[in-house]
Amino acid sequence: MVKPTLLVLAAGMGSRYGSLKQMDGVGPNGEAIIDYSVYDAIRAGFGKVVFVIRHSFEADFKEVFNAERFGGKIAVEYVFQELDYLPEGFTLPEGRVKPWGTNHAVMMAAEVINEPFAVINADDFYGREAYATIADYLSGLDGSKDKYCMVGYQVSKTLSENGTVSRGVCTVDSDGNLQGMVERTQIERVNGTILFHDGGADEPLAEDTPVSMNLFGFTPDYFVYSKNFFKEFLKANIENLKSEFFIPLMVNKVINDGTATMRVLKTTSDWFGVTYKEDKPQLMAKIEELIERGIYPRNLWE
Repeated sequence: MVKPTLLVLAAGMGSRYGSLKQMDGVGPNGEAIIDYSVYDAIRAGFGKVVFVIRHSFEADFKEVFNAERFGGKIAVEYVFQELDYLPEGFTLPEGRVKPWGTNHAVMMAAEVINEPFAVINADDFYGREAYATIADYLSGLDGSKDKYCMVGYQVSKTLSENGTVSRGVCTVDSDGNLQGMVERTQIERVNGTILFHDGGADEPLAEDTPVSMNLFGFTPDYFVYSKNFFKEFLKANIENLKSEFFIPLMVNKVINDGTATMRVLKTTSDWFGVTYKEDKPQLMAKIEELIERGIYPRNLWE
């Protein structure tokens, strides 16, 4: 069975937060969320981790997150996402400062990934079970094409107590395959009911509604489809300085075209992130609880 690769999207670190947010310590010894992600990936059977970063913080990032830090237990590579990394025939429009989005970041790894791979956000805590679930699926895909997957979280396990969140709400068919994703904004729990407020109307969501937290699994053919569709996207959107080439946009494209299927893998894991600064103490408390339960050692890399 092939060992899958973990692709960590970390290029937005500096631009979004003004500092390397993912280097903020959330564990008892200053471990970052990335540390827990890599730790979970190693024990789930991943053989390599690829970080998508930017040249502006390359030195700082590599000083912290390197193969030596992870005890040599996993191969480490780095690729770069920059605004001017565009297909031949396209030039960066004047005034563009916003990154091209998550699927553009994925495309940057095409030259270093030749096996099934999972994609994660650098600043999301997905949970041990989620990595084990997606690794098990990807390990059986060696030589396969067009059979993708994602881990679908129950929306109730992805909310913040400190404000509304945006989530990709998924429609799943009777075979467990994704039919489509719709971005819903301003999701929160109100008087015991989960609601989203798109368009001004309050629409309820069931507690177990599957949502995407950007934990996807692909095979390398996905890079080819992305490269081709990115050109179409740019032709239509390059003058829109805020347009972004998101993973859900690409996934909906290949599903709607019948090019590929995406199995929605279920997990009971809680997702944790730092959407608001007030979320960090809660994340730290959850990690401490997981340590007390024996899910993680107190010193990850010793």
